[in-house]
Amino acid sequence: MTRVGHPEVAEPPRPGMFSNARVVGDQFFLSGMHAGSPDGPVGGDDTHAQAIEAFRRMQALTEACGAGVDDIVVVRIYLTDIADKAAVGRARSTVFSGDFPCSTLVEVSALVEPGLTVEVEAQGFIPIPALESIKPASTTPTTPRTPS
Repeated sequence: MTRVGHPEVAEPPRPGMFSNARVVGDQFFLSGMHAGSPDGPVGGDDTHAQAIEAFRRMQALTEACGAGVDDIVVVRIYLTDIADKAAVGRARSTVFSGDFPCSTLVEVSALVEPGLTVEVEAQGFIPIPALESIKPASTTPTTPRTPS
């Protein structure tokens, strides 16, 4: 198993506890991506803006695993208010087109940080030629970047 990271996606706050992404054989698994930052959620309380950021982080980690969004087989989306599903759908449509992944959308009572409204998990398969180019993540935690 290889732990994978991306410079534009902050390492987990407790890297000894979990990984943002893992590659096992020709499969990749992403932990839930959200819009959390040290200054509060990217996009404030706007679920669409938070979803755009969550999908951006998901895409960055997918690419760090040697795959593309077309290689994602399944996504799981967690929302704190199911009424925001259309906003998340609009954000999702900026990432996926054509042959869509399987998807589950679930309403939850809360996410890991105050103010977060959406979180996205993904898993998929890595094209065989890309497997050789995967670079393991640093074991040293990085400082989260503030989006510009």
